[in-house]
Amino acid sequence: MTEISGGVCAAKGFLASGIRCGIKPSSQKKDLALIFSNSPCSAAAVFTSNKVKAASVLVTKENIVNGKIRAVIANSGNANACTGDEGMDSAKRMVKLAADALQIDSGEIAVASTGVIGVPLPIGVIENGIGSLKNSLRDDDQGNADALEAIMTTDTRKKEIAVEIEIAGKKVRIGAIVKGSGMIHPNMATMLGFITTDAAIQSDALDAALRAAVKKSFNRLTVDGDMSTNDMVLIMANGEAGNAPLVNNENGFKVFYEALEYICVALTRTMARDGEGAGKLVTVTVSGAESEENAEILAKSVASSSLVKTACFGADANWGRVLCAMGYSGADFKLEKTSVSFKSSAGIIQVCKDGMTFPFSEDLAKKILSEEEIEIIITLGEGGPKASVWGCDLTYDYVKINGDYRS
Repeated sequence: MTEISGGVCAAKGFLASGIRCGIKPSSQKKDLALIFSNSPCSAAAVFTSNKVKAASVLVTKENIVNGKIRAVIANSGNANACTGDEGMDSAKRMVKLAADALQIDSGEIAVASTGVIGVPLPIGVIENGIGSLKNSLRDDDQGNADALEAIMTTDTRKKEIAVEIEIAGKKVRIGAIVKGSGMIHPNMATMLGFITTDAAIQSDALDAALRAAVKKSFNRLTVDGDMSTNDMVLIMANGEAGNAPLVNNENGFKVFYEALEYICVALTRTMARDGEGAGKLVTVTVSGAESEENAEILAKSVASSSLVKTACFGADANWGRVLCAMGYSGADFKLEKTSVSFKSSAGIIQVCKDGMTFPFSEDLAKKILSEEEIEIIITLGEGGPKASVWGCDLTYDYVKINGDYRS
């Protein structure tokens, strides 16, 4: 597997564009994106589990039922959530506008939105911009970059990746762009994620691969304990690589899945590192659990703890907060067999053994926890599975960013 450039335009037959149409008048950034495949696609998606779902989520869920999506139109600056019948009409109108511009069926279009909740979507500016959006489609790095900018909100880092793999002698590419910085908590983050591939793969196999990869990545991401109304991860596969269609659990499928998981984990880490106001990427790894599910529950509880997150911000080796978060997680573990260590590029230090304090250097611990990427390593001593969850520290800037989000 080789990392390459191009994001969603890396795979053969995919084009992308992004323009500014003025959805949020106070912003000068691009705010309307389009991703399109020259060929029909198999498709799969995973959506927010929030009971309050944006109009875009409801419309896309309906359109993807048959596993065929060929294009996605997405906007930032407005979530089009909690906007009633008007919001549904606007989401459907976005689909119709894209379908007419691309001259394909409306059922082949996914729609996505992100931004402020509860504000009517100014569909008129999207109508005015649709021609320019379609005419700006490109199959290169610039097309990818424009689409990525158009879906970003409070993101401060670009989140894109593409890889090339070989399946049965055919070069296959997978590329992706993601937005997400705040309102992030399992399951699914406040994210829009779009993945393209030129692999030929059956819809059911594509769906299985995406769900498994999301479980190991985006569903193990937490920034602030809030789950969005608009979350969506969508993958489209157009088959232009020329491989025989992949079937679930065959050898070629395994190669494809490993690459897809690699992409999703890499983007998950980037999202955690770019958590609103974050200064540090925090990885919590629990090993030796009685089940992977238990390891994941424990790791999520620690990564989500505001007290753990603030300790990471202050480079304070307060391991008691780690055990506290494990204790209210609801998962079973044996305290008397639990050990905790902190790790970064500055070294590794054990701070707890068998559920009790372990003599350590406060100075070294502070040095380790002062790095931009740190890991909390928890060993349960039961010899079982492990799981990692990604998060960030909690800083003063998080409050500043979200205190005036609508302005």
